Amino acid sequence: MQVIPVLDLARGRAVSGRGGRRETYAAVRSRLISTTGDARALVAAYRDALGCDECYVADLDALAGGAVQREALRDLATLGSRLLVDAGVATPARARDLLADGVRQVIVGLETLPSFDALAAVIRAVGPARVIFSLDLRNGEPLSISERGGTPVDLARAAVAAGAAGLLVLDLARVGSGEGADIALLAALRRVHPDVELLAGGGVATVRQLEDLAEVGIDAALVGTALHDGSLSAADLSAVRHRDHSKDSR
Repeated sequence: MQVIPVLDLARGRAVSGRGGRRETYAAVRSRLISTTGDARALVAAYRDALGCDECYVADLDALAGGAVQREALRDLATLGSRLLVDAGVATPARARDLLADGVRQVIVGLETLPSFDALAAVIRAVGPARVIFSLDLRNGEPLSISERGGTPVDLARAAVAAGAAGLLVLDLARVGSGEGADIALLAALRRVHPDVELLAGGGVATVRQLEDLAEVGIDAALVGTALHDGSLSAADLSAVRHRDHSKDSR
């Protein structure tokens, strides 16, 4: 299982917070860098200090309805890390723009998705390998459920039917909490979709939680706060990777 560090980007700066209350997010203070809120330094530290060659970026400006931070994203892409970016993608045009800027995969999130037809259109335009559907939750409830209806499992099934080959389960209420992801939901999704790439985010903070995610078949976990405060170290991440490799070699 891979660990993918998180970068929340607002007005070109790296920020962090708790519970998905984005209006309260402040410039991130991280043990990994000496400067506050330096997005470029943070992505470089994820790569060099932690050995992580992927980074999940949430463009908070775009998610709030503003412009995509294309200049900042292009700059981050030059560092060599593979970027997975959530920038409110709901159209093929925005997906193509991000990919042209050096983004590896675009995140299409439930929070900003007008319909599953729109998801299907994005996937047809850029290919399923370049798209991850984000099942955005708050306290286990799908965001904008009044508009879409259905349980998380129902919504994931609709995304896969639309062509999604990757699913991210992200509970915003758990962000920064350290309480871990919803293992029961993730296990259920893995049973229903054994061949889909499955990622988890929100509240992952310990080696034990990473091990639990690996046990139910999660392919990658998003981690942010635990890397900044030192709850998870480079040695911890290396041990998780090594454990997976040992299992694969049996």
